[in-house]
Amino acid sequence: MPQSLQMTTVSPDPALLDLPWHIPLAEWPASILAALPRGLSRHVVRFVKLSGRVIAVKEIGESVAYREYELLRDLNRLGVPSVEPVGVVAGRRAPDGEPLDCVLLTKHLAYSMPYRTLFSQYIHPETGNKLLDALAILLVRLHLTGFYWGDVSLSNTLFRRDAGGFAAYLVDAETGDLHEHLTRGQREYDLEIARVNIIGELMDLEAGGVLDESVDPVEVGETIVARYTELWSELTESESFTSGDRWRVNARINRLNDLGFDVGELTINTTADGTAVEIQPKVVDAGHHKRRLMRLTGLDVQENQARRLLNDLDTYRAHEDLKDEDEEFVAHDWLTEVFEPAVRAVPKDLRGRLEPAELYHEVLEHRWYLSENEKRDVPMAEAVGHYIETVLRHRPDERAILGMDTATLRAIEETSAMTSIDIMETPSEFDDVPMLRPIEEDEWRLPEPEEGQAKTAESAAVKPPAAPGRTPSKAADPVKAATPKPEPSKPVKPAEPVKAVTPKPEPSKPVKPAEPAKAATPKPEPSKPAQPPSPAPTPQRRPILRRDKP
Repeated sequence: MPQSLQMTTVSPDPALLDLPWHIPLAEWPASILAALPRGLSRHVVRFVKLSGRVIAVKEIGESVAYREYELLRDLNRLGVPSVEPVGVVAGRRAPDGEPLDCVLLTKHLAYSMPYRTLFSQYIHPETGNKLLDALAILLVRLHLTGFYWGDVSLSNTLFRRDAGGFAAYLVDAETGDLHEHLTRGQREYDLEIARVNIIGELMDLEAGGVLDESVDPVEVGETIVARYTELWSELTESESFTSGDRWRVNARINRLNDLGFDVGELTINTTADGTAVEIQPKVVDAGHHKRRLMRLTGLDVQENQARRLLNDLDTYRAHEDLKDEDEEFVAHDWLTEVFEPAVRAVPKDLRGRLEPAELYHEVLEHRWYLSENEKRDVPMAEAVGHYIETVLRHRPDERAILGMDTATLRAIEETSAMTSIDIMETPSEFDDVPMLRPIEEDEWRLPEPEEGQAKTAESAAVKPPAAPGRTPSKAADPVKAATPKPEPSKPVKPAEPVKAVTPKPEPSKPVKPAEPAKAATPKPEPSKPAQPPSPAPTPQRRPILRRDKP
């Protein structure tokens, strides 16, 4: 049956018409797919090679697809780090006339990685701290622009290297909403969602054995709240001082610049007698160092990378005694005589390992270590050659994994699916923690507390229970099976009835008492030796994802 497609796109490409829109996305042929690392998603997502580039294709409901497409366009116009939308394809139908879901198209973010890929390669605890810093900065930037995310998580974020740290990019905006400004309640609710989701994702990694043993998921979840609050306060809160301390105005602006933010507007109020001054930043914009480097050199890099390159530019200016020269001319000389030769020295087959700015940052780090070890100033050309042979050749290609065969791609998907199933089926002492559940296709919120529970924010907190005596059963309801009920057919009066949940033979029952009135069936249940019958209490399992602390 012929199909009538409706395509909405910001960058029309005739090659879009050649894609198999009549086939469900999960069944697309391997010849057009690009095998790239993917994070967990509740939708079917595939990377497709198209006209020499890679686009991400996500199957989703039509109304949600158009809404997310417009939100991503707005975020890109506002300069917020997020994936770039390409278009929406609706009106898809299978050959038998069955309607297929609409798809949202976005550009693949080069050199980006989902958090699972980062943790599978670098499991040092410091990695988690850097990811949290990047996510906290992203969330602050979103809230400053008036964007409510609604599903903040590591899974909905992509990370790119940024001069030893990471830069975070929003990927999934289907639950978001753009306002003129956010209320305190909206910001705090978004932050609470982030805390709960991050704890759950790190517990997932812990169950898979890829999280460092010293990392406590619950503490990490609390950390994101503290870092967000600290950064938000520095950017938005007012500051008062006496009129004689006017230097504090420039000091506040310099602190914001050091954090990577420009002050577009600053409110200054004085008292009637002029003895006190109050200042409050009104308009702050991220990307202070990035914009300065772009203006001087034309290089478009991450914020921390720009900070590092500007520091190297200042070092070059001092070393060459060019302090009296115009900054633009010095920047041009540094670009053509230092930066570009170092990047061009990398063989073509290795240039996809890291993006140029990150590669140059690592060369500077390598040069410093060589100079320290050899007690001399190692020339840049020598440092570049040594770095290429000893470090870069042994790094994975972070730009793409296009050479991976489809069988490997399917194996990755099956492993991810099996990991998720294993984690869901494994009982733990956090089974009663409420999870985020979809109410409608584009609405997510925390579930209402059950009857008898206080309706507070603590109902969503992930905290270990006071007593680890839960014994969940697979056959029972996972919500109501926290404590097994005693069976009425066992009226034996042992000396220690409190320990009936433990399936160990009790030394207080060596003598068989008289059969009770209800025990008509002659089953050897009272003594419970080595073979407990099927209705016996479920043995207590050692809970996973638990870390006892002194």
